[in-house]
Amino acid sequence: MYDQYSDQVVSITGAASGFGALLAQQLAEHGAKLVLGDRNIAGLNAVVEPLQQAGIQVVAQACDVSLEAEVQALVQSAVDHFGRIDVSINNAGMSPPMKSFIDTNEADLDLSFAVNAKGVFFGMKHQIRQMLQQGGGVILNVASIAGLGAAPKLAAYSAAKHAVVGLTKTAAVEYANKGIRVNAICPFYTTTPMVLDSELNAKQDFLAQASPMKRLAHPSEVVAMMLMMCARENSYLTGQAIAIDGGVTAY
Repeated sequence: MYDQYSDQVVSITGAASGFGALLAQQLAEHGAKLVLGDRNIAGLNAVVEPLQQAGIQVVAQACDVSLEAEVQALVQSAVDHFGRIDVSINNAGMSPPMKSFIDTNEADLDLSFAVNAKGVFFGMKHQIRQMLQQGGGVILNVASIAGLGAAPKLAAYSAAKHAVVGLTKTAAVEYANKGIRVNAICPFYTTTPMVLDSELNAKQDFLAQASPMKRLAHPSEVVAMMLMMCARENSYLTGQAIAIDGGVTAY
């Protein structure tokens, strides 16, 4: 199914680890040309070097998604090097420290919205402009089940991820007749560095109890759905925020 990624130009933010790194590796195996961005340069280089050694066409550069100019520059790199951008995956994100609602402050909101919401908005804005010029494309935004429902002790994160879902649906409707598909994926807690390298790591057993499967997701399970959602065969899928959550939202 994924042979259709051969010679497709795919951009990924947050490509230094987690979903982004795994996506880059799997898309490379399917013949994609990659444009990778992350503010973690050392981590990004660790992902890129084996790809380059394997002969993959890959461009990588620093990209802080909270800065519109850097997001725009990543899109421009795709055009400069490959002439187009077929698939854009707005994956970069962050999870703030857990706090009660009333202890959440303006700085928490500003940080979460700058990365998780504005970063996605900046990406979509410049990706859509390019896709309009070339006659279409696919955008996938990484939201969260926290963007579909409550996320106790993560008010700022939940608010920003709800914004991602709203942006996804709005852009999908505006550009559906222009050959541009826009969707969001909404994972449950997954064993990525965002969980493993934070205070959530110690809470894995507790968090797992919220899922009917009684476990967290593995990154490969989420990436499998992401690849499917971006595939050209899914040409009628747009405006959707798809939960991959072990059944959490089925309650």
